[in-house]
Amino acid sequence: MNTKKIKLPVFRWEEPAGVFILLMILWTFGPIVLRGMDDTTGSIDQSIWLLVLLSLISFLLIIGLSWWILNRFWAAIALPPISLMVSQFNTLLLWQQVRFFLASFGLLLLVATGCLIAVC
Repeated sequence: MNTKKIKLPVFRWEEPAGVFILLMILWTFGPIVLRGMDDTTGSIDQSIWLLVLLSLISFLLIIGLSWWILNRFWAAIALPPISLMVSQFNTLLLWQQVRFFLASFGLLLLVATGCLIAVC
């Protein structure tokens, strides 16, 4: 069994917090900017972009909440560390890794689409 340690990149909370703050600033000042660029902009035009922005914000919140729940669940059931599981993932065949990545990407797109549909 391959049990070598793999160093994962350190997660910094500043990056997602910065994106969230930027989205909140856009949410706040978006209608003002749209009105400043075009005086004939109606409230419906502003609302469409704000709904898309709201779906992005809710998507990021769902991703963050899911990651937090996963970490709590991981610690509660005492699974092996993620570095050990990543080393086992690298022993899979290439087509198995590609299928796993495609399935993960498909589920991520499904959640993003669900957020957009729920908001709009």
